Amino acid sequence: MAAPPRKRSGGGRTTSLRGDTSESDKLESTTSWDALEWTKIEPDSRYVSHVKFDFLLEAEQVIVEGYGVVLVNTDEAGTLIVTNFRLIFLSEGTRNIIALGTIPLTTIEKFSKMVMKAQSAPRQFDKTPSRRLLQVIGKDMRIIVFGFRPKTKQRRAVFDALLRCTKPASLWDLYAFTSGPSKFKNSNPKERLLIEYFRLLGEGSFRPSMSMIENGSFTFSNDLWRISSINSNYAMCQSYPFALIVPKGISDEEVLQASSFRARCRLPVVSWCHPRSGAVLARSSQPLVGLMMNMRSNTDEKLVAALCTQLASVRGARRKLYIADARPRKNALANGAMGGGSESSSNYFQSEIVFFGIDNIHAMRDSLARLRDYLDTYGATSSDGMSSFLRHGGWTWGGGNLSSMSASVSTLGDSGWLIHVQNVLAGSAWIAARVALESASVLVHCSDGWDRTTQLVSLASLLLDPYYRTFTGFQALVEKDWLGFGHPFSDRIGMPTVSGSGNVPYELTRQTSTGSFSTSPMRQPSGSFTSQGPSSTHAQTSNNYSPIFMQWIDCVSQLLRMYPSAFEFSMVFLVDFLDCLLSCRFGNFFCNSEKERQECGVSEACGCLWAYLADLRASEGSSHVHYNFFYDPVKHADALLPPAAALAPTLWPQFHLRWACPSEAQAGELEAQFRKMAVKFSELQKEKEVAERKAKEITTTMESLSAELRNEKQLSNLAMNQAKRASKENEAIKRAVQSLGCNVHFSTTGDCTVGIESNPTEIPQKFINSSSKRDGTLQNDEKSDLSVSITVMADNVIPHNPIDRVCETLCPLRTQDGVCRWPDAGCAQLSSQFVGLKANFDAFDRLSIYDSYFQPEG
Repeated sequence: MAAPPRKRSGGGRTTSLRGDTSESDKLESTTSWDALEWTKIEPDSRYVSHVKFDFLLEAEQVIVEGYGVVLVNTDEAGTLIVTNFRLIFLSEGTRNIIALGTIPLTTIEKFSKMVMKAQSAPRQFDKTPSRRLLQVIGKDMRIIVFGFRPKTKQRRAVFDALLRCTKPASLWDLYAFTSGPSKFKNSNPKERLLIEYFRLLGEGSFRPSMSMIENGSFTFSNDLWRISSINSNYAMCQSYPFALIVPKGISDEEVLQASSFRARCRLPVVSWCHPRSGAVLARSSQPLVGLMMNMRSNTDEKLVAALCTQLASVRGARRKLYIADARPRKNALANGAMGGGSESSSNYFQSEIVFFGIDNIHAMRDSLARLRDYLDTYGATSSDGMSSFLRHGGWTWGGGNLSSMSASVSTLGDSGWLIHVQNVLAGSAWIAARVALESASVLVHCSDGWDRTTQLVSLASLLLDPYYRTFTGFQALVEKDWLGFGHPFSDRIGMPTVSGSGNVPYELTRQTSTGSFSTSPMRQPSGSFTSQGPSSTHAQTSNNYSPIFMQWIDCVSQLLRMYPSAFEFSMVFLVDFLDCLLSCRFGNFFCNSEKERQECGVSEACGCLWAYLADLRASEGSSHVHYNFFYDPVKHADALLPPAAALAPTLWPQFHLRWACPSEAQAGELEAQFRKMAVKFSELQKEKEVAERKAKEITTTMESLSAELRNEKQLSNLAMNQAKRASKENEAIKRAVQSLGCNVHFSTTGDCTVGIESNPTEIPQKFINSSSKRDGTLQNDEKSDLSVSITVMADNVIPHNPIDRVCETLCPLRTQDGVCRWPDAGCAQLSSQFVGLKANFDAFDRLSIYDSYFQPEG
């Protein structure tokens, strides 16, 4: 099948290697290694691809493409792409990225060309073609093998591209500098360091600024400790940060003098302060006591003695000081021959020397290589393409017989990795217990004070301070103890250094993880694998490479396993964090010291790992996989002090087993199951809240309607009562008017007709009196169309003419001014007659009638 045209990705030139068209068709129909007719494949031609892949990152450019490549681990065919950032393997059928076959270039520890020769039958000429293989060994515990078709020169092109891209000429050729900061911009790491220092000194409300750093005004202090600017230009110690916490009673001159007595001028300084007891964790390098261990320094002894501050619980008493030497005792004594050594408790006030027996960087590197070989040999996706269940043709665990079980367990134990992890855990727990239970101060050092010392101090701080178990605190801890105090990340991870300009010495193959599939005694593949000589094997790392930081992250994962509710972050966060570090996509962990990163301008030129991880979490909020759903800060608000019996480590499934045993790394993972349940519960909770809001709105509406209905009923009852009362009054008025000789007729239209009889003097007085007692308007029953309006005068108004009162009360033609609109009506005539009678009566009343007129005679 003809390939689609491919165009350039970015600005880089792409080399594409393809084989015969019929073979490509054959690859599409099957992905089996043995389905290919290896002998019929002809050499292919090269051309420039012009397809822009949508999965490429910003500024990522394709260098080489190889087609028809087989990932031996999973027996899957696909396309192998080399970019300026990573090695990508695409599935032939789905064109999806296969995670196992995709690895960042800086995560590759070494790679080599190999040839597999299949075994032929006895007495038969060996005509079976050999298979061209490329083995890639990663720093992240994977060993992957790619198979190439013979006579296509694809393997050579990929190998040469890896040589150029994994061995950059200088630090600035790394992908992080090419892509730039993008949206993951980095703030000034010095400001972040001072923020943590201010918190340790109880001045967390202060916020540093660049002007404060430039003019040296960051030298805050409390009653016991102060921030010194003696190393602001890195003149005293190039591997220490620009700011140091030292005892308040020690001057900068004494600090400078004391630095000369310690290896690489890494004098004792405070790394962490207990907020209540005043105990501290301090760190340094080994003292330069010499072979006879008789060299002394008064200023160094004074500085160390100043760590033994007054005990708050006992007046006048000073706390004890433990000097924890991370090395085995014999190693400390051997360092005396080179001018180093260890302290004598007789020379240091109220001190006790303790040796932890943790091995050096070379032992850790070899131990991890053995562990990686063990996982590849007994894993489900072995680099020889054969599962451990099928090795030797048997279906039993680990190679076909019971003895292989004990052999594999012995191999795991022989790797020594878990023992090393346990030693670091035990030493850190011991330090934390001395500080928390005895209120003692502890000074920790090894040889140079930047590997084992950093592991112990940072892990003990993690146990003592719950703040470091949050996202923000974890970043502050790593930036302070690992980046600030000069852990040589470039050397330990295997990146180009500033001084070496990328010319990292490449070492030849070791006996473990070197490309020979038969490194394990139980591993005997059906074919013979041979390396093509030392020139075909290239290690990207130097002899200073060592997984020290990876081992510390492993220790953190062990604590997270023991205390699942004490950490805000999850296991997935630790894995992603470690992957980002090894990929060198961001510049936070470049170089060997703070000084070198400042000289290279890393924080301005490269993206920030912390900003990237924070952006991932912000995309999904608290439901993101980096959050630990079991986190309970109230439950673990104090120090974690694991007993010795609980410090037995296990393999870290999410990291150690994810490539060799991918299903087992996730199967039965409680956190993943709980996360799914929590997401479902969150969705149900949201639906419940929506339903509750709707129910509340409906309830409120119903209550409002009920209240309105009650008001309407009250108004209706009141109107009914008023109508009944008005009806009764209408009947009474009607009878009263009729008693006056008037005929009253109420029509349904509201009109009122009044007919008045000829004799107005028969009007009863009691009606007139009763009608004068009311003032208002009466409405008839709502059930009838009858409506009568009767206007009655107030009680304080007494008219002279009762007929007028009746007229005013009953006549609808009466105006407010008292003028009758119907003067010719009978009521008006009656009024006139009444006026005449009233005048006669008044005249008669004014007559003078003496009582004597009516006196009886005689």
